[in-house]
Amino acid sequence: MTTPPPNVPLAAWLDPEQVFCGWAQRHEHAFWLDAGPGATTGRSWVGIGEPVASDAVERVVVRAARAEDDPSWDDRGPRPGGWVGWFGYDGGAWRAGAPSFPDAGGDACWMRVRAVVEFDHATSSATVFAVRDVGELAADLLRLPHPGEIPQPEPVVASARHDAITYAALIEQCREQIRLGNAYQLCLTTRFEVEGAVDALAAYRRLRRGLSAHHGGFVRIGDRALLSASPEQFLEVDRGRIRTHPIKGTRPRSLDAAMDAELAEDLRTDVKERAENVMIVDLMRNDLSRICQTGTVTVERLFDVESYPAVHQLVSTVAGDLRPGLHVGELLGATFPAGSMTGAPKLSAMSILHGLEGGPRGLFAGCFGWISPQGDLDLAMVIRSIVIEQDRAYVGAGGGITWLSQASSEVAEVVVKARGPLAALGASVPRGWATVVPGA
Repeated sequence: MTTPPPNVPLAAWLDPEQVFCGWAQRHEHAFWLDAGPGATTGRSWVGIGEPVASDAVERVVVRAARAEDDPSWDDRGPRPGGWVGWFGYDGGAWRAGAPSFPDAGGDACWMRVRAVVEFDHATSSATVFAVRDVGELAADLLRLPHPGEIPQPEPVVASARHDAITYAALIEQCREQIRLGNAYQLCLTTRFEVEGAVDALAAYRRLRRGLSAHHGGFVRIGDRALLSASPEQFLEVDRGRIRTHPIKGTRPRSLDAAMDAELAEDLRTDVKERAENVMIVDLMRNDLSRICQTGTVTVERLFDVESYPAVHQLVSTVAGDLRPGLHVGELLGATFPAGSMTGAPKLSAMSILHGLEGGPRGLFAGCFGWISPQGDLDLAMVIRSIVIEQDRAYVGAGGGITWLSQASSEVAEVVVKARGPLAALGASVPRGWATVVPGA
């Protein structure tokens, strides 16, 4: 049985953005796991912590079954004594045995939670949890100033790891690898960068307004910050059942309702997109079978269209019942990096992409979220995200390549995915990319 941390319910609702701005301005290590502006369901958490070694997080035992006498079961989310942070792609590739680039500032980084405000959007209630001085913290929240208007950055043009012509050529090289039988799907990515200091708090406030998502978040540990509008939940452990929600298939949104509906239906029925999605579903079924009880891995949904402010996505869900006694590191060893960000077969795909992409992914294509002291967890994919490191910021984007892929469509998809996060930085894609999609 786990003793819940000291807590104080607040007498009145507070705006999570106000708490976030107040705490993040005062504390170096801060987070906001964000259900999105205007959320009416789910929970958000704003908190502070202190850095810890990532191997301590990997040793946490994942809860595989409910203890009937454990009252902490319903305390879903980060709590004092738990952890918030991220695992970068390159460290995951190395762990899986693929060639990888040395850490470029984006690998595993975690904080132990010291205090957190939980916001329950369904009931419009908020509760403060802390290891100490919880009453003082609750009283101080009422004195936090309103964050004010969001400052707008000077417009800039981002630089790109690859120009659009080079990226199109890499797509053809992916198709050649598929023709040779070395892979049957490859998630090819690139990177856009913006030089100069970035106001991370203001950038996240702009990002969430432009690209609200159910797994958005801000995590800052030292001089690194992740600003995410991720729509993809990577791993969730709930009542002994693990779920993953791979996204493969994207269409832009339209302001015209009829055209928007046509785009969603085109995504739902597109042969290439469905083939790409089912390939990753099969890969994730294989990954989960390594850590789940025999015969329990199932596909709970297949080819669902989820709609977000900028895009429609084709989403499936794979789940299974966990074997008891597993550690977080063992979950990662079986599933990470996520198949939706590698391709399949996974090891071959990562090896091919290492040669084609020509540089590290860093935190992009990794995962972030929380792990509770009881061994529950919720990790989202680092996509539709900004990574800030000292005096630069970068945005990764890409897409799954199959034999049926057309280079022009895949290049356009990269622009659709990258322009929202870049806009939060005041940046646009380089000219060669911008001509691909009108208005990009």
